[in-house]
Amino acid sequence: MTAVTAVTDHTDHADRPDDDTASRAREDEEIWDDGLIARRVNEHSENDEADGTGTPAGDEAPRPAPARGGRPRGAAGAGPSAYDKSSRYGRSSGYDSGHGTTSVYDIGASRETTALYEGPLRGRLDALRELIGLSRTRLDSTTLAEAGRVLDEAAARRRLSDRHTVVAVAGATGSGKSTLFNALAGVMISETGVRRPTTAAPIGCSWTDGAAGLFDRLGIPGRLRRRPLQSADGDAMEGLVLVDLPDHDSAAEEHREHVDRILRLVDAVIWVVDPEKYADAMLHERYLRPMAGHAEVMFVVLNQVDRLPGDAADQVLDDLRRLLDEDGVALGEHGEPGATVLALSALTGQGVGELREALGQFTRERGAATRRLEADLDAVAADLRPVYAAEAAHAPGRARVGLSEEAREEFADRLAEAVGATAVGQAAERAWRRHANKACGTPWLRLWRWYEARRSPYSSILRPTLRPPVDEEATARARVEHAVRTVADEAAAGLPTPWGQAVREAAARGAEGLPEALDELALRAGLPQGRPPRPGWWPVAVLAQAAMTLLQIVGGLWLVGQIVGLADPNLGVPVLLMLSGILGGPGVEWLSRMAVRGPARRYGFEAERRLREAAAGCGRARVLDPVAAELLRYREVREQYVRMARRNASFG
Repeated sequence: MTAVTAVTDHTDHADRPDDDTASRAREDEEIWDDGLIARRVNEHSENDEADGTGTPAGDEAPRPAPARGGRPRGAAGAGPSAYDKSSRYGRSSGYDSGHGTTSVYDIGASRETTALYEGPLRGRLDALRELIGLSRTRLDSTTLAEAGRVLDEAAARRRLSDRHTVVAVAGATGSGKSTLFNALAGVMISETGVRRPTTAAPIGCSWTDGAAGLFDRLGIPGRLRRRPLQSADGDAMEGLVLVDLPDHDSAAEEHREHVDRILRLVDAVIWVVDPEKYADAMLHERYLRPMAGHAEVMFVVLNQVDRLPGDAADQVLDDLRRLLDEDGVALGEHGEPGATVLALSALTGQGVGELREALGQFTRERGAATRRLEADLDAVAADLRPVYAAEAAHAPGRARVGLSEEAREEFADRLAEAVGATAVGQAAERAWRRHANKACGTPWLRLWRWYEARRSPYSSILRPTLRPPVDEEATARARVEHAVRTVADEAAAGLPTPWGQAVREAAARGAEGLPEALDELALRAGLPQGRPPRPGWWPVAVLAQAAMTLLQIVGGLWLVGQIVGLADPNLGVPVLLMLSGILGGPGVEWLSRMAVRGPARRYGFEAERRLREAAAGCGRARVLDPVAAELLRYREVREQYVRMARRNASFG
């Protein structure tokens, strides 16, 4: 097996003056040591023995300093989650900050970091951050976990070099991905053979200096970091960081975990398939189909075409394209963006040059990290659509989400019915009429009513009260609860399930104590205290009634005087006076009753209106305002979701 002479990411320190030792020591603590530094090779070459992966035996370089929890520095999952910290309610996400206090959007960024996330992509990330902040109290952490992970990875990738493009080589057992990895590097780096699985851990190869941070993020230790063979066309691959992954269908669970973890972190992936397993269900269902949205950062390579006779390679390649199309993977043909599909033989070198050229162009564009993040945001948007995109536009007869004026008015009417506003208005109208009858009625009738009231011991018990009986109170409570449920269902109609549930919970919280509050309103805002106001014609009617009474008294006294002989006999005049008073009193009372109808009705309507407004205000403060606040929060969240998902989504 060929030993590898690796070139490190930094210069050889062996030839420097001795007085630079302290400077070298500090630099060695900060830069990447891949275990094959030329100085160590020179010092220990007589003791080094090349192992199967090109690593000198007995010379294992120190691993990157582990982060808290034992993970390699920069590995996935290290540090606080963006879901927990990245929002306007907490610390801003890391994608907003560069090294130290320098913003990632500054023009004068460092040599290894330029403004990756500008324009629409920055807007989408800001929208996702706001989305998580607004939703964290309404959605469970599992729902937002992937969105938080994307923010975390965006922050982590932003802090690293954009001069490099990290490409993973993935494939099934026996597909020849390690052979292809070695062919691209031009040297034996990754072990190949008939033993399965052959690749037990990810191996990295960088064509350019400055990739240490990227390797740290992937969790690749220094002893598994390599440099390719220097060749004339090495500049064409400048910036490429290639990672050979274990088999995605390996029998070892640890190998599959390596694959799943690193596929989430790399900028692009080369899927290596062979003529025997290119249609494997596991590959298509577990990887290609879920990653269909990442087609622009995907290469699909049909390897081992040297084993196919005649035009069989073209037939297999066409069938592979068909399967990819069924998986939803866009194919980059005829100038359209999509996955690059190639046929080659890593063993014979057939087609490897074409892949190397495609990778070189892909790397020089320096857009893979951005396209990968855009695809991740698209995937997050698709996953979160059920919890943010309202379906009201698809519901028949419903134009928008929220409470309509009709629903608000219906809620107010139900509360007014529950509190008995109509009955209170009618009672106020009757009270006004009774007061008018007392003021404008005949004295003899009022005297009789007073006598009847004094004679009956149960009159005070039979007087009407504003507090309803127990059965009516239970009925009113049921009406209030029904009104709250109805308005909550109306407000939640068409909303995604979590937000509909939040609206119903807000309405239910407001309904607590609402029946008791309405009862208090009925007592305070029901019949007004004191006597009803008197219209201007009441004094005239009272004087007319007094005149009729006086005529009756004068006529009666006159007749009594004639009977006892105190007056001359003359029945005509006193009888006429008495008849005028007797008939005129009821006439004045009847006219007063006719005249009192309009004012009494207006008085009753006014009492009903006051109670309706009081009940509606109580219901608005306790139920409608909290419901409206939830709907407003949903509208804000939905606006942020539309901003984040605007590349590939349309909403009603």
